Amino acid sequence: MRYVLFDVDGTLIDAVDNQRLVWRTWAERHGLAPDEVYRVALRTRPMETFAQVAPDLDPQECLAALHELEDEDVRVGSYTAFDGASELLDALEPGAWALVTSNYEHRVRGRFARTGLPVPKVVVDAAAVAEGKPSPAPYLQAAAQLGAEPEDCLVIEDAPSGVQSGLRAGMTVWGVNTPSAVDGVHRHFGSLREAVRDILAFVSGVRPDRLSGTAGGAAGTDRPWSAGHDVQ
Repeated sequence: MRYVLFDVDGTLIDAVDNQRLVWRTWAERHGLAPDEVYRVALRTRPMETFAQVAPDLDPQECLAALHELEDEDVRVGSYTAFDGASELLDALEPGAWALVTSNYEHRVRGRFARTGLPVPKVVVDAAAVAEGKPSPAPYLQAAAQLGAEPEDCLVIEDAPSGVQSGLRAGMTVWGVNTPSAVDGVHRHFGSLREAVRDILAFVSGVRPDRLSGTAGGAAGTDRPWSAGHDVQ
């Protein structure tokens, strides 16, 4: 059996504008430059962001304010699922996939409810692990909860930290929703929609020679693979 482990924001749900607005509001409340704060926030966890952009402020108070803004955004913000997300998740067996997110589960559930996406049995969120992405811990925990071996797991990501997390966990990693391939991905797709067929094929075990987690792989003829390209 094969499994798929999905990142959420930027992979299944388009939340870029929401994240930017939340961080902008937080920064303005603290008299900080929004663009600089957001630039740091994109590549660090919140507590690390606070340490860099606001070292003189109480990090716990900063986190509480951020959480308040994020929870409000889940209630009233505008969200859309990426094209192909609903079709893909509905086609997967319930025990064959999981969500691995740097956000919190209650927000993920709120966003999924807003966009009509199903929620799997396994959700590994920021509270579930001591170390977040790019540590391998989140993806390894998801695999363990599914009863899966890392080599049988496909990670779908859009961000460098998530890609590194999946790679360090010893999993196959495909990138989606970026104009160019993130460093390290085994395959790259410009959109989630382009990857749907190939993800479902991975789970079904089709073309293991091309889906084993290596960048190359021997060519085969039983299925066309034009939706993405292998990264050499």
